[in-house]
Amino acid sequence: MTVVDASALLAFLQNEPGADRVEAALADASIGAANWSEVAQKVIGRGGDWDLARALLRSYGLTIEPVTIEDAELAAKTWQAGNGLSLADRLCLALATRLAQTVLTADKAWGTDGVDQIR
Repeated sequence: MTVVDASALLAFLQNEPGADRVEAALADASIGAANWSEVAQKVIGRGGDWDLARALLRSYGLTIEPVTIEDAELAAKTWQAGNGLSLADRLCLALATRLAQTVLTADKAWGTDGVDQIR
C-alpha cells in the first residue's frame, strides 16, 4: 500500500510527468481526507469536472482515510516555520506514519525520508 499526496493525484489527472507511476500505485493506495479535499478544490478551481475526476480515481480502488486525532496532533508537532510543508502536507505524512507506508508525491519540499518522488 502507498499513501498518495494531492500533488501526485493531480499529476495523474493532468497527465504530467510521473502520471504512470501514480496510476500503477492507485489500486492499492490511500489518501487522507484533507488531501482528497485539496484535489477536489484544484480540479474545481481550474474548471474541471470533479464528478468525472472523482469517479475515475475511485474506479482504481483508491481508499480515502479520515483524519484522526493522532494524525492531527502529529501534523501539529511536525510544524516548523519555513520548511515549506503545509498543514495538508503534514497530515499526509502523518497518515503515512500511521499506516506505516511510503508517500508518493510530486512535491520536492518533502525530502526523501519515507517519501517517493514521482519525478
